Parts: sequence; structure tokens; C-alpha cells
Amino acid sequence: MQKLIYKIVPRTLWLEAERSGNFIGAPVDLADGYIHFSTAQQVSETAARHFYGQDDLLLVAVDGAALGEALRWEVSRAGALFPHLYASLPVKSVLWVQPLPLAADGSHQFPELD
Repeated sequence: MQKLIYKIVPRTLWLEAERSGNFIGAPVDLADGYIHFSTAQQVSETAARHFYGQDDLLLVAVDGAALGEALRWEVSRAGALFPHLYASLPVKSVLWVQPLPLAADGSHQFPELD
């Protein structure tokens, strides 16, 4: 599976994670019992489906290999395998965090991803 995985996070939730050292998840993650991630190929569709028009978001890149057995690849949208983390995310596993700017049309502008 791919080494880098991505999480779209509201800035306020990420600032809380940085203070505590762990990201416990957004409300949807807490409701589902795992933290949702996407691959580089999946993340723009994830943004379009679940975050369209939302401002003040961050794109968090994580070393999936550092998450161990708590990271599972499970079938989701259109039969594709998505990374799901069945634990909190240690901030130390994060490789980088970047703003996810909102374009005039409500879509998000992504940096080049691996």
C-alpha cells in the first residue's frame, strides 16, 4: 500500500491535536469508530464530496507505515481501498501540514502530492 496518506482537517481541530499531541478525529471519524484517510489519488474527490465550499481546512500528510496495524485498508467508495486508522493519530507521525485553499468555485486547490 502507499506510504503517504492524507487527512483533510478543519484548522481548529488540528490546532487542538497539536496541543495534545494526538488527533482523535473529526465528528464523522468519531461516529464511524476510525479516522478516515485518503490516498493522493482519492483525496481531491474526498474534498469535493465531503468538504466542498468549506474554508479554513488543512491537508495533513501522514506516514502510513508509521501507524502499524491500527491502519487498515478497507473497501469504500466505488470498491476502492481506503486507509482507516483505528486509533488516534500521533502528531509525530505527520510529515507535513499545508493549508487547503478554497477556489472561487468552491473547490479546493491541492499542492502536488506524491
